[in-house]
Amino acid sequence: MDRTTFADMRADSRSIGPGRPKPIPSAWAPLISEYLNYLAAGDLPKTTIATRRSHLARLARALRCRPEQVTEQRLLSWFGRQAHWATETRRSYRTTINGFFRWAYRHGHLQVDLSYALPRVKARKPMPRPTPERVWKEAQLAADPRTSVMLQLAAHGLRRAEVAVVSTHDLIPEGPSLVVHGKGGKRRVIPITERLAATIAAGAAGHTPGAPSTGYLFPGNDNGHLSPRWVGTLCSKVLPDVWTMHSLRHRTATRAYAATHDIVAVQHLLGHDSIATTQMYTLVDDDKVRAAMLAAASDSIPGRWQAC
Repeated sequence: MDRTTFADMRADSRSIGPGRPKPIPSAWAPLISEYLNYLAAGDLPKTTIATRRSHLARLARALRCRPEQVTEQRLLSWFGRQAHWATETRRSYRTTINGFFRWAYRHGHLQVDLSYALPRVKARKPMPRPTPERVWKEAQLAADPRTSVMLQLAAHGLRRAEVAVVSTHDLIPEGPSLVVHGKGGKRRVIPITERLAATIAAGAAGHTPGAPSTGYLFPGNDNGHLSPRWVGTLCSKVLPDVWTMHSLRHRTATRAYAATHDIVAVQHLLGHDSIATTQMYTLVDDDKVRAAMLAAASDSIPGRWQAC
């Protein structure tokens, strides 16, 4: 596949808009801007603030009214129509909307507190969905050099937001290792392959001729790098069917646990706060599940577990 140049990449960025936030309606812009400044004052990570902005901009465009004209019914009606959302997406939007309206009411910008308008969204325990090896190989073959690097990083367990901000300055040659900038401003250091280390050391110039050789690996319009959304879009274009960058994280967790049986190590690799979350990503081998079931169903269970 032909290699694109940095000039091509910048033209693509301007025409299609990877990393360029969608506009906020003028009636909402001052209030949302003040709220985002409030979040920044509280030292929230830039990635979190960008997510909140994206959510509120979409809400404002959809409601087509001024902030003070929003009612509980309007909010519920719009929220309920988003039937295509995954549970975690719905939970994230609810967090954003509640926080915004709570702040607006408490600081006197709105006369009505709508932070309790949306019902609680219960978390669901998802089934692990690791990307199959066949799909992984097909994606690598279909990817251009830039997307191929994104896929390699995802195969090391990075989220799309973490992939978007990888920089040559994050590389630790000894090991080699990589400093990963995770959710909530948290950082972790993970080991990486020599091949990936060499790729990161080359910078954006390694995958796109004419691009910088230092700094962000994927330059763009979102604070200097591509937006996480666009990184996910580029990878989804070469991943067939339902497979995504997130399913590549499930693949990483499953393969890492199968090799080590160390759930704590896998937890650190993925940047999870709890082992329970890591377990949701880890698919137990079918043969092991079958062996466990056959052992449980056997009439010859030894020791004190024999039937009385």
